[in-house]
Amino acid sequence: MKKNELMQYSCPLGKAMAALGSKWKPIIVLVIKDRKLRFGELAVRINVISRKVLTDQLREMETDGLIIREEFKELPPRVEYSLTEKGLALLPILYLLEEWEAKYQNKELQSKNCAALGKEIEKAI
Repeated sequence: MKKNELMQYSCPLGKAMAALGSKWKPIIVLVIKDRKLRFGELAVRINVISRKVLTDQLREMETDGLIIREEFKELPPRVEYSLTEKGLALLPILYLLEEWEAKYQNKELQSKNCAALGKEIEKAI
């Protein structure tokens, strides 16, 4: 189901899944946390995402009210991203999802598949 189709429903879960429906948006929220980051900093911290996809995801998140894009009229141009109150409210939910997965995942798969990703996210955070 596409985001546009999900947004047609008045169901809160449908709207929430439309806002967070990509694999990158929760990661972006976790990387930004309670600070302001420039686009280049985000791109370095999430180095497995292309700049085009990162740009698209940030635009969607701004439209959905999850982040604030603050543009400074400087040379060179500077843009900073931070979470809105709505975005900050997602942090405890995402932490609970991490705990849930850690509790129920296969321990052998965890050590093989998550070690590299865990290191990358730790560096980003």
